[in-house]
Amino acid sequence: MPNTAVALDLLLLPTWLVPVEPAGVVLKEHALGIRDGRIVFIGPRAAALKLDAREIRELPDMLLCPGLINAHGHAAMTLFRGLADDLPLMAWLERHIWPAEAKWVDETFVRDGTDLAIAEQIKGGITCFSDMYFFPKVASECIHDSGIRGQIAIPILDFPIPGASTADDAIRQGVELFNDLKHHERIKITFGPHAPYTVGDENLEKIRVIAEELDASIHMHVHETAFEVQQSVEQYGERPLARLGRLGLLGPRFQAVHMTQISDEDLVLLVESNTSVIHCPESNLKLASGFCPVERLWQAGVNVAIGTDGAASNNDLDLLGETRTAALLAKAVAGSATALDAHRALRMATLNGARALGIETDVGSLEVGKAADMVAFDLSGLAQQPVYDPVSQLIYATGRDCVKHLWVAGKQLLDDRRLTRLDEDQLCATAKAWGQRISGRTES
Repeated sequence: MPNTAVALDLLLLPTWLVPVEPAGVVLKEHALGIRDGRIVFIGPRAAALKLDAREIRELPDMLLCPGLINAHGHAAMTLFRGLADDLPLMAWLERHIWPAEAKWVDETFVRDGTDLAIAEQIKGGITCFSDMYFFPKVASECIHDSGIRGQIAIPILDFPIPGASTADDAIRQGVELFNDLKHHERIKITFGPHAPYTVGDENLEKIRVIAEELDASIHMHVHETAFEVQQSVEQYGERPLARLGRLGLLGPRFQAVHMTQISDEDLVLLVESNTSVIHCPESNLKLASGFCPVERLWQAGVNVAIGTDGAASNNDLDLLGETRTAALLAKAVAGSATALDAHRALRMATLNGARALGIETDVGSLEVGKAADMVAFDLSGLAQQPVYDPVSQLIYATGRDCVKHLWVAGKQLLDDRRLTRLDEDQLCATAKAWGQRISGRTES
């Protein structure tokens, strides 16, 4: 029992409290107490009401759980939402997205797009997100100002990108940002080589050395399509994951995004290296990239997290919806109705995400001593009745419109569905103006 002689800053009294760890637990008639941004009490409601608290909030018909963690995305690409739909991956990238980025992406674009993405994610129950996009310093400033938690993956490619003239330039900027923010309580800097087909061995070696020196993570698109794997076999004589293993990149700090193509040999590499996989089902479905065998990975002991990918290929940043899709798709891929049940799906969207990002000692579950990153879902609506298992109801019958409140490090960023730090009307107006510029339209 923690020291509760000092007053709690906030005492929350939900109908259901789902800590995620221990697995499968749903607590009723329980409360959660916060002091100095951390969880200091979880216990029966009757005992909680005897504690001294500066603020007590009843959360009737609400499920309180860890904040959702969006383990992969490209935040500023919200401003390209719907720009080029219903196209295969490489056509989408080479003919539409890369040209649009070359024309439009600058610091202002990244700032406006990232703010829009952060607001959408907060309203969707996300307390932490991973971002891989250009001008990462700007994105870090947006994260800092908004109060959300984030991982910034420094984008690195073999050719010039907005904000970095060479791979060495991108790496240098990444090291500087890492050193500037290494003590930041909510921002983590990692290195993000884009993909095996855009980064050669020489630069991958440099990234491995730097990441090892700094004890930093590596975040990378891997095995997104069958064509990528075939191309690697033709060019290098080995599959991309095997190539990354040979170069020494795989390990507990490596985050492999997508992984829709997994052979028996790939699975062995993932398990032996303790590499995390980040599953982006809706983007993979929309681009017809393939199916990540989530249940097979889970049963083998691979840590599988979940991400939305960017809004240009998804087209939303709805991690709750993504998790529902992941749960349903896992059953179809595995041919088993018991694959990825609701409780494990929620774990994938919370604690598994924290483990993939290397922050599981601080967030991802509701435990005494952890940061108070939490979301309250309102299950009082017509579409949620009756409630037999609130976690099952959350995953299979609830949308992000049911997100009621959200806290990061004990600070409330969403109060009764209202953003507390960001101006929603201004964000919408700014996004609309970008849409008119990019499409060549003006207001009539």
